Amino acid sequence: MRILLVTTSYPVSKNGSEAAGSFVNDFVETLKEQEHDVAVVAPITNGTSITHQNGVSHFWFEVPKLPLSLLTPTKFRNWLPIIKTMSQGKKAVDKAINAFKPDHIFALWALPSGYWAQYAKKHYGIPYSTWALGSDIWSLGQIPLVRNYLKTILQGADHCFADGYQLADDVTKISGKPCEFLPSTRQLPVCGLPLTQTKPPYRLCFLGRWHPNKGIDLLLEAMQLLDKEDWKNIEEVRIAGGGPMESLVKEQVTQLQQKGCPVNLLGYQDKFGAAELLVWTDFVIIPSRIESIPVVFSDAMQAMRPVIAMPVGDLPRLLGNRTGGVLVEKITALKLVSILQTMEYIDLSQFSKRLKVLKEQFDIGESALNFVEKIS
Repeated sequence: MRILLVTTSYPVSKNGSEAAGSFVNDFVETLKEQEHDVAVVAPITNGTSITHQNGVSHFWFEVPKLPLSLLTPTKFRNWLPIIKTMSQGKKAVDKAINAFKPDHIFALWALPSGYWAQYAKKHYGIPYSTWALGSDIWSLGQIPLVRNYLKTILQGADHCFADGYQLADDVTKISGKPCEFLPSTRQLPVCGLPLTQTKPPYRLCFLGRWHPNKGIDLLLEAMQLLDKEDWKNIEEVRIAGGGPMESLVKEQVTQLQQKGCPVNLLGYQDKFGAAELLVWTDFVIIPSRIESIPVVFSDAMQAMRPVIAMPVGDLPRLLGNRTGGVLVEKITALKLVSILQTMEYIDLSQFSKRLKVLKEQFDIGESALNFVEKIS
């Protein structure tokens, strides 16, 4: 099958700064391994071109800045860049269809990629599917006019997918069509390795965007509230990533270091750096305010590392009864503190069985197989 992926987030530099698109390249490579022909339409900030790498054609379209999620339609100053982006994306899709002649278009994500896929179906008769993220449904989907257009895109799709259980239900509510959960997983150069220890002091890490939605400020606030006795059960905390809250993160980490707390900053991590961090850590902290199932969760499952997570999206469903990690009671820094203060009572060996099950569930090969089976 010839599959064209149209995405607004793609790992151009592969340095770990690609946000939602960090796993798209791995999905492409997996489809190739399963003997499908694949091409990609994706944004770039420094010109337009067609490149060919490892048997995959990339049709790039120029955008004013990345990630495109920063171009929110609720801000007037973003309207012109959004209009230009929509036009450039459509031209790239035209070019890709004429050159690649796909059997199916996979829109990552429902907006704006679904808009281009819907256009292609109307003008070329090519079927398309959408893969929704939380930003599609829970952010853009709350804007009245945008929500109506989102509905038409979802209804026009031959198949709808979402990267979370609750998100799939919400897609169905908007579109009236069935939507299937499809995990967004990347392939890390790491297998499930045994934990180095099962008793404190523990190593903790945060891996992701420094953005309010990801709750990095909640983690920093919680660490500020820990006393010397609490820190005895924490060997070190490593915070990796980058984003719009960089100045706050650096300021808070400096304050913690001045107090003698073992907190260290890392920048964006490529897949190898992320794998090394996950092998090093004992717990992955996910303090998100809004989330479906973050890619870092599937990363943690690949490495068989338990998580400490806020009760958002599908994480309560996945972490019920502390089977794959610890669920914070509420989305507040104080409730996260209460978990960090009980580290001495947590035995990591209790998570092993469930982590094995979750590792199999969040497998990119299975995601690709399920997708192709549905569209064939």
